[in-house]
Amino acid sequence: MVYLVAGLLLFLGIHSLRAGGDLRRDTLRNRWGEARFKAVYSLISALGLFLVVYGFGVARDTPIVLWTPPVGLRHLNFLLMLLAMVLIVAAYVPRNAIRARLRHPMVLSVKVWALAHLLANGTLAHVVLFGGFLLWSVLIFRASRQRDRALDVHYPSGERIPTLVTLGLGVALWAVFLGWLHGMVIGVRLIA
Repeated sequence: MVYLVAGLLLFLGIHSLRAGGDLRRDTLRNRWGEARFKAVYSLISALGLFLVVYGFGVARDTPIVLWTPPVGLRHLNFLLMLLAMVLIVAAYVPRNAIRARLRHPMVLSVKVWALAHLLANGTLAHVVLFGGFLLWSVLIFRASRQRDRALDVHYPSGERIPTLVTLGLGVALWAVFLGWLHGMVIGVRLIA
């Protein structure tokens, strides 16, 4: 569990540099230079991600069960993950209405992903991992919206075709994860 917590602190910590505004990030970038800042940021992110994956794997070997979720919550997880996949795609497809309306679909995707997995899993490792990401995403989304208001950021309205592409790609990504990729990457097959 120590590796998991350390990894979360590194990974989520480095991804929280803008949480209180751009001052911290900009100060480091100016002090170190753009290339060095990106190198350090990437190194800390990679190390944190490695520790999260390793620590979660170790913690899964000897699970501490806190509760057993009812089957209905696992089904709800599938539906919430459909939403999470559409949101993550919305972060990358230009001019889609979902991004225009929600403004920070990547962070919302993390929030939905973490909540869905908290509902469907009841071990201590799951609570630490997904609870950490859920807390982080709530705080980052709030900070991002406050920064948008302070800077008076306006997003262009979305268009119909990019929105339909976003929905289609999100559903396709969800189907690939559900049928194959989750089992390959995570080791837990969702559909037998």
